[in-house]
Amino acid sequence: MSVTYTITNEMQGERIDKALASIQQDWSRTQIQGFVQEGLVVVNGSPIKAKYKVQEGDEITVTPPEPEPLEIIAEDLNLDIVYEDSDVLVVNKPKGMVVHPAPGHTTGTLVNGLMYHCKDLSGINGVMRPGIVHRIDKDTSGLLMVAKNDKAHESLVQQLVDKTVTRRYTALVHGHIPHDKGTIDAPIGRDQKDRQKMAVVDQGKHAVTHFQVADRFGVDYTLIQCRLETGRTHQIRVHLNYIGYPLVGDPKYGPKKTIDFGGQALHAGVLGFIHPTTNEYMEFQAPLPEDYQELLKELKSNY
Repeated sequence: MSVTYTITNEMQGERIDKALASIQQDWSRTQIQGFVQEGLVVVNGSPIKAKYKVQEGDEITVTPPEPEPLEIIAEDLNLDIVYEDSDVLVVNKPKGMVVHPAPGHTTGTLVNGLMYHCKDLSGINGVMRPGIVHRIDKDTSGLLMVAKNDKAHESLVQQLVDKTVTRRYTALVHGHIPHDKGTIDAPIGRDQKDRQKMAVVDQGKHAVTHFQVADRFGVDYTLIQCRLETGRTHQIRVHLNYIGYPLVGDPKYGPKKTIDFGGQALHAGVLGFIHPTTNEYMEFQAPLPEDYQELLKELKSNY
């Protein structure tokens, strides 16, 4: 099944593999280069070379190889389905659940649960990630949209590219943020010192996070609402650490001395998008998990 993406102004001049990797983050640049060599990528109706640099308005059509037969165990994980129709599904993922299978995590993932819950998932992302349009980290809780067919998948990914998807997160950070709101505009790429981490780097991908203070707990902690303009790997965690206010409980980017929360105190509480078939804007909310609410109550009583 082919998918088509329209190049935006901010991607102007990027190599085709880099541009596509930023649009569809589940494809690596190596995979995309392979697609190009095999003639599976065309721009404005014509095949191109791997060195092609995209122009604003380019229509890029990718026909990825047919997904292999799926060998993922369907598991009844009692998923919290917030919304579902024949095109899309919105699920409230609990903290601690991995989104898709990978070496070391072949069961208990969101995809295992989705395979049990519904048989009709988009195959665009291949055998391990059916229906997955975007993802959130294992220890981040909250809302994810899932595509149930390839047409819906293409629409939702394009909305992410066009920045029309609403994604708001609740984050508890270390430190006292003195200003009530702000914007972090800093490129994110692989940390050159630690390849397991992301960092703000000069040659990274464009990344923008907006935030607004919701509450303060003395000089030690601040509760904020974050709105993603872009969706880079670990974006909120990296950006907040970069400005000196790391997430509470974050084992990768936070301080060694932090609250033991079983992971970063980050919750994807609001998700909004245009329905692929009806063209109506839909927005969903998921309340903070109970342990997050209890943590905030405890902080309020202490400050």
